[in-house]
Amino acid sequence: MQFLGFSLRNQLFVAPMAGVTDRPFRQLCKRMGAGLAVSEMVTSNSLLYGSVKTRRRADHDGEVAPVSVQIAGADPLMMADAARYNVDRGAQIIDINMGCPAKKICNVMAGSALLRDEPLVARILEAVVRAVSETPVTLKIRTGWDRENRNALRILKIAEESGVRALAMHGRTRACGYSGEAEYETIRQVKAAARIPVIANGDVDSPEKARAVLASTGADAVMIGRAAQGRPWLFREIEHFLHTGSHMLPPRVSEIREVLLGHLDDVYLFYGRHAGVGIARKHISWYTRGLPGSAFFRHHMNQLPSIEQQRQAVNEFFLALADSNERLPATPPPAVATGDTPCEELAA
Repeated sequence: MQFLGFSLRNQLFVAPMAGVTDRPFRQLCKRMGAGLAVSEMVTSNSLLYGSVKTRRRADHDGEVAPVSVQIAGADPLMMADAARYNVDRGAQIIDINMGCPAKKICNVMAGSALLRDEPLVARILEAVVRAVSETPVTLKIRTGWDRENRNALRILKIAEESGVRALAMHGRTRACGYSGEAEYETIRQVKAAARIPVIANGDVDSPEKARAVLASTGADAVMIGRAAQGRPWLFREIEHFLHTGSHMLPPRVSEIREVLLGHLDDVYLFYGRHAGVGIARKHISWYTRGLPGSAFFRHHMNQLPSIEQQRQAVNEFFLALADSNERLPATPPPAVATGDTPCEELAA
């Protein structure tokens, strides 16, 4: 797929999720078949540029191009500065967050709260595009503020007039949060009216769903978020299905063990020993979700204080599982996020 001057492997994008799509996760998803991975949100508050969390989120060392970085905020000048800051640190695409429904983000009039103020949307987009004129700018939105106020078509026109190069849309309003089912009719309408690429997001959790969403919306790509947590091989499964119409066999348990242990090693290296153990726990929980004996295993694993103990527990769990199952016994259900979980960790 040709996208903003880059040649991508396919039209499967990793959605930006705060506290999830860090550099280790993005790199893993790309190795497992994703064409593009957007970073977790980076604050536009320059007072936080020196914080450990912000510096880590702006670290793209060794990352496969293109490097797409999402920024969030509500002040046009600060957003412009944030765009320049991240381009100077390796960003090749700047993505603007106007889709996060989290209360802590909307309460400062950022994320999807901006959809209520279309003139401010225009000022932010114009400021960012001007600030990084040589770097493509993309935008992530929702269908609107609530069911009575779906303004995605107007936001599309503002984005196009501002010089935004692509639009990703989650098929829910801000009021919906992550509840209910995503609706794709608004995405279809926006794509039909758009002069720029449109990426469909929301509830894509299987090869069949990806094909159906692409077909029903006409979107140029699909963006996958929660369903890839603990299941990064989903991208290659979808890629294979879109190309052949047939399903890949489930991954071998031995492969999942290797993938998870490699992912954990990257997490430990990226965050350090102390923080890495805590970050690793959620990934281990996602990888083992729905597997035999996983509830007892997670309870035990969450009490382990060291890298060595964590790795040993993971190794033993999957070796035992492999004794009775060559491949994953079933596809675990997608992660279910409630309320503000995916956007909750933006601050600092």
